[in-house]
Amino acid sequence: MLGLSACSTGTTLPPTPSSSVTAAPVEHLDEVTVHRFDYPTPDDGDSEQNWAELYLPAGEQRVDTIPLVVLIHGGAWQSALGADVFEPLARDLADRGMAVYNIEYRRVGSGGGWPTTFRDVASALDHVVVVDRQFPQIDTDDELVVGHSAGAQLAVWGGTRHKLDDDEVGARPLFRPTRVVSLAGPLDMTYAATHGDDRIVTALGGTPAQVPQRYTMVDPIQNIDPDTPVVAVHGTADRMVAPANSQRYVAAVVRDGGDAEAVLIRGGNHGSVVTSTAPEYPRILDIISGASAADVQDVA
Repeated sequence: MLGLSACSTGTTLPPTPSSSVTAAPVEHLDEVTVHRFDYPTPDDGDSEQNWAELYLPAGEQRVDTIPLVVLIHGGAWQSALGADVFEPLARDLADRGMAVYNIEYRRVGSGGGWPTTFRDVASALDHVVVVDRQFPQIDTDDELVVGHSAGAQLAVWGGTRHKLDDDEVGARPLFRPTRVVSLAGPLDMTYAATHGDDRIVTALGGTPAQVPQRYTMVDPIQNIDPDTPVVAVHGTADRMVAPANSQRYVAAVVRDGGDAEAVLIRGGNHGSVVTSTAPEYPRILDIISGASAADVQDVA
């Protein structure tokens, strides 16, 4: 093995400095390795929260051969949950041969909220171009972003930032994913906020009637890009984010001539779609793995 040393399972290497310097070539890794990055933000940021971890799979590390998936955790845009909830998913995907970039960001209760949370996620996504230069084995020609719950909203929004006006939050992206998987996402934020989801109102600092321009900027259903395929997965027993969010979004994308597919998990609830012990979890892994290189209809 050349250049990088593999870390033991469960161990993260020290933060990798942001740099345009390409890492020394690596021919082979004996096990999954994890590298931590601090990504820059428009303000001073918070090193305890503005970071991401890159999971590299074991095996050959030839240039542009390892597909990339970006993970954005949920938690109602609030600080009770963090990126650590996606560690099992990140490792399981790395075990399937994918490079996984798991991001953390400031949330309501820890310095986030409007607009900081959204700027942080945009900054973390844009940092992928730096990570790619440092780890050339990553293939960023066909990038997948996956999010759960609030993270699903951020993921789908992250896939359409190129459509934003220059003065809007998250505009002029450096990184543009080519496809997105939403897991139990509130993809019609206006619908959800007007049907009792106060978490959205808290995150955006008001109702759709009070701050309509904020919803216009970040509500996935108001920022559809027909050229960005989306798979929207939802449990039929989800009582936190209604499955209608995914169904309404997919219907809107299809009406606009886009490529989207709703996958309803019978009996699945809000958390089970990302719980490794749940019966639907292997199917979620298959959907994510398949979506990285397939038409969205083929992964349903």
